[in-house]
Amino acid sequence: MKHCSLSFACLALIACLGVPAFADSQAQSVETIMLDNFDDPSTVDWTWGVSTSRFIEEGYPKYGYIKGMPNSLKQVAEDHGENAKVLGIQVAYQRKGDNWFEVYPQMENDDGEMTNHEIQLQGNLSQMDFWVWGANYEYYLDVLIRDADGRVVSLPAGNLDFHGWKNVIITIPGWLKQHSSYRSGPESVSFVGFHVRSDPEEPVDDFMIYFDNLRYTTNAYSNVYDGYELRQVDFDAINENDGNEGVTAQ
Repeated sequence: MKHCSLSFACLALIACLGVPAFADSQAQSVETIMLDNFDDPSTVDWTWGVSTSRFIEEGYPKYGYIKGMPNSLKQVAEDHGENAKVLGIQVAYQRKGDNWFEVYPQMENDDGEMTNHEIQLQGNLSQMDFWVWGANYEYYLDVLIRDADGRVVSLPAGNLDFHGWKNVIITIPGWLKQHSSYRSGPESVSFVGFHVRSDPEEPVDDFMIYFDNLRYTTNAYSNVYDGYELRQVDFDAINENDGNEGVTAQ
């Protein structure tokens, strides 16, 4: 009986010592990445655009970079927010109802036209957070994410029935597919934009909203594995070069 107990204890000890080896098989690098703080448009590759539903009043939407910053962020800013800016949007509609607008990154294409630009997000997202300024209207805010299957998913960010700045944190749901199972598929999800819609009974003649410090938290190495760099090898380019050891054109 003593020999059996001793053997069992040894096996348990070996199992416990082996756990870290298995637990560390996936690299971990949890980071918070700033997408846009809106302070200096020249620091990012995109600008911001706004599209609206029908019945928008003539001359709207109005949007641009406005001087300002949440007080909570001023405390940690190097210049206490003296040169900080936020992204502001103003809309007005001709009638109450199912009114909405979307705020999205955009870039200039080869023809000089501005087109939607989805921002690729690294790794495996756990949350997104940003600051939003509410005017105490019963409007609803969603974040639009394109998953690894190419579908645009709307993640609720709550309503805007509050005054002033609020830090909104969205937990990324586990069912959201973040990586394609195929080599040719997307390696990550992308940020599409914000979607704001009015309550059918809420006034729509003058609505304003501001955004600041759009960020996300991710495990940047979640989809990196031994041999990851071989995913994107260009065999045509290799065969055209002299240094194509081990590669034979078929």
